[in-house]
Amino acid sequence: MPSFINRISFLFILLFFTFSLFCAPKREFRGVWVQTAFQEHYQQKSEADLRRYFTEMLDCFKDAGFNALIFQVRPSADAFFKSEKEPWSRFLTGERGKSLNSNWDPMEFLINECHNRNIEFHAWINPYRVTVSSSETLPKNHLYYREKERFVKYEGKIYFDPGMPQNRTYIKEIVEDIVTRYDVDAIHMDDYFYPYPVKGREFNDNHSFALYGKKMGFSKDQKDDWRRQNVNILIKYLNEDIKKIKPWVRFGISPFGIYRNKETSKIGSNTRGLQNYDDLYADVLRWTMEGWVDYMVPQLYWEIGYAPADYKELINWWNKFYDGQHLYIGQDVARSLDNNRSLKISDSHFSEKIELSRKKKNVSGNCFWYGYQIMNNDYGVRDVLKDKYHDNIALVPAYTHISKDLPKDVKNLRTEWRSDGYYLRWDLDRPKSDIQQPKFFCIYRFPKGVYKNIDKAEYLYDITNKCEYKLPYERGKNNYTFVITTIDMVNNESKRGAAKKIKL
Repeated sequence: MPSFINRISFLFILLFFTFSLFCAPKREFRGVWVQTAFQEHYQQKSEADLRRYFTEMLDCFKDAGFNALIFQVRPSADAFFKSEKEPWSRFLTGERGKSLNSNWDPMEFLINECHNRNIEFHAWINPYRVTVSSSETLPKNHLYYREKERFVKYEGKIYFDPGMPQNRTYIKEIVEDIVTRYDVDAIHMDDYFYPYPVKGREFNDNHSFALYGKKMGFSKDQKDDWRRQNVNILIKYLNEDIKKIKPWVRFGISPFGIYRNKETSKIGSNTRGLQNYDDLYADVLRWTMEGWVDYMVPQLYWEIGYAPADYKELINWWNKFYDGQHLYIGQDVARSLDNNRSLKISDSHFSEKIELSRKKKNVSGNCFWYGYQIMNNDYGVRDVLKDKYHDNIALVPAYTHISKDLPKDVKNLRTEWRSDGYYLRWDLDRPKSDIQQPKFFCIYRFPKGVYKNIDKAEYLYDITNKCEYKLPYERGKNNYTFVITTIDMVNNESKRGAAKKIKL
C-alpha cells in the first residue's frame, strides 16, 4: 500500500510540474519587433492604406496575445513621426525629407491604436546610424554637409561619431522631443552602437579621440575604454532625461546576445562570437547594475545546440549574471524551427525555448523577431502562439524599481442596463501622482463557489481602458463574482479591487 501511495503522489507531482510548465503566467512581457529599415512597402501605400495596414497589424498582434509593440520610428537619423530636427524617413515616403501629403502622424496613430488594444508602444530608435548603404544620398541641406567633422564614414556608410559630445546632445534632444510630445510607454534601442566591426577595417575616430580622449583621461592604448565611456555617457544621460520628463516612461535595450566570451573574460559565456563589450563597446551589464536601463532584451537568436552560441548556454548565462531590472529574451522565429518545418507540425525546438524562458528566475518575458513573420503567420507561428503559449491575457510585469506605490482601487462598482446591453461601471478617485494614473483596468471573473484570487491568470477575463465594461449576458443562468482592479503607468496593480456578484 505505501508504494502504491508513493506512486500516486509521484504521478500527481509530475502532472502538477508538467502543468506548471505549460501554464502561461499572469505577468509576462510579450513583445514583437517591427523594423522599418530596408522595408520598401511603406512608401508604396497611401495614408488610407497605411491606416488599414497598421490596424490589421495590431489586430494580428492582439489576437496572438502580444502586449507590447517595439516599432522602429528612427531607422537612420530620420523619422516616422513629425520632427523639426530630422527629415521624414525615405522608408516611409520614398525619399529622405519628402513629407507626407497630409498632416497625418504615423507614430501618433500607432500609439493611439496600440493603447486602444491595451498594447504598449515602445519607440525604437537607432542612435548613431545616418545611412544604411554606400549608395544612399543625403539632401544638400543635411547636417552632414554643414558639420562633417561630427561624422565618420565606415564601410561606405555614415555614422554620427559617438566620441563627439555634441552628437550625444543631439540624440538626447531627439529622445526628449519624442517623450515630451508623444504618449510612448518606452524608448528602445537595439544592438547598433559603434558599428559592427569588419576585420582589418578600423573605425576612424582619431579626430574625436584627439579632441576629447585625452581630456577625459584616456591614453592612446585606452581607446577601447574611451569608446565604452562614450556610450555609457549617452545611456546614462538618456535615462536621466526620460525620467525627468515622464518618470513612468521606460528605457530598454536589446543588445547582441553575447556579453563576452569565456576566453576573453572569466565571467564570459562559453561561446565563440562577437562581443558587446569588446566589439560594439557596449558595457550592457554595467548599464543594468547602475540602473541606467529599465529592461534588457538580449538577442538570443541562435539554435539550441549551436556550438558557437548555444541558446541554452546563453539564457543560463543571462539569468545568472543579469543584475538589473527586467530581463526579457529576444527570440528568432525562423531559427526556432525543427528542420524548417511548420510549427504546427513540430514545435519542440520553439517549445523548449519558451519553456526555458518561463523557468528562469530572472527572466520575465520574450520578444519576437520579427513582426512581419507573425503578421503573415509564417510557419504557423501566430496560430501556435495564440493557441498554446499566449492562450491567456498577460500583463506586462510591473516596474517596481520606478515606483512601488499601488494605484487606488476603483469605487462605486455597479451594473446598468442600456439599449445595447448590460454594463458594469465604476468611478475613480484622484490618483496620488502622475505615475499612479490608471492606464487600464483588469476584469476578473470568478464562477460561483470559486475563491477570489486575482493572482491566478485563468480568472483574468479581459482588460479595458474605459471605466465601464459590456458584460456577456447569459440570460440569467449563471452567477459570477466580478473583480475590477486598476493598473497604473508602470503596471502596478491595485491591491484588492472592487468586487460585485452578478447573475448573467
